[in-house]
Amino acid sequence: MDGIDLDLMRKKLASELTEKRYVHSLNVADTAVEMARRYGADEEKIYLAGLLHDCGKSYKGNAAREFVKKIGYQPDGIELLQPGLLHGVIGEYLARHEYGVADPEILSAIRWHTTGRAGMSVLEKIIYIADYIEPGRNFEGIEAMREEAFRDLDRCIVLCAGSTIRYVLENGYLLHPKTVETRNHSLLALKALNIS
Repeated sequence: MDGIDLDLMRKKLASELTEKRYVHSLNVADTAVEMARRYGADEEKIYLAGLLHDCGKSYKGNAAREFVKKIGYQPDGIELLQPGLLHGVIGEYLARHEYGVADPEILSAIRWHTTGRAGMSVLEKIIYIADYIEPGRNFEGIEAMREEAFRDLDRCIVLCAGSTIRYVLENGYLLHPKTVETRNHSLLALKALNIS
């Protein structure tokens, strides 16, 4: 993409994240590109969104709360109590201001990759799913998600969001309503096509 030096971007990202998180980011970018080929999405945009989706991950706890306050974002009550949910908001800001990304589709995919949202674009859906299924992840049900990722995005989102909801409930965390909206929107899309 114009004006983007990928080598420089990867170097900067590697210096900002833990090695494990950086490898995860590379895995998400590569997985997302494979999915982009299947769905005819822009591979360059997808790669950038996947690479940078966790660029805000090093801000934790009060640092995350302070950062979003500084940039004028008003977190909801759940985000305040679980500031790990803010890394998409922080990542969107950093991608724009520190990594030079101006494309609104890429920025939106970074913003919504954690909870998802109702009515995601194909690019947003791919990043949401790729973050879940990249090769470094290993948990019950992931193989079904990996297969579905290349068959039907909405059906895969129902599986991913359902898995997230179960995990959140089993661990006693607060469930963000956006995750429920994400699942319901994809489930309704499937029902509209009568293929659920």
